[in-house]
Amino acid sequence: MFEIGRICVKLAGRDAGMKCVIIDELDHNNVLIDGQTRRRKCNVNHLEPTNQSVEINKNAPAAEVIRVLKELGIEVFEKTKKAAKASERPRSAKKIKEKLVKQPVIEKKVKKTKKAEEAVVEAAPEEKTETPKE
Repeated sequence: MFEIGRICVKLAGRDAGMKCVIIDELDHNNVLIDGQTRRRKCNVNHLEPTNQSVEINKNAPAAEVIRVLKELGIEVFEKTKKAAKASERPRSAKKIKEKLVKQPVIEKKVKKTKKAEEAVVEAAPEEKTETPKE
């Protein structure tokens, strides 16, 4: 009943109500599924088999599963990983960075350095420059 290529509807879990294809039989109670669902091991008690069956190889890649389901008219969203960009960071990291780099902190450092420079200038006696005698 649950052979490779059988189209099923997932009954339980976060993928409930979505269609999938059995791509491998792991044991008498578990199968490997893929399709509108995530590719994962699934208990056969959580699947409702349909009358439809497709011809697919054991452990077929996701691209082949998507192609077969689209031929049957079942809409499948391709799962792709987003490329991480250096300019994109989580909002929380941006907020932390903004808190660390604030203008008042920089102003305090500048004020301290000006005071230190003034103290150095006041403490050092003015030097007289003499021109060498010829």
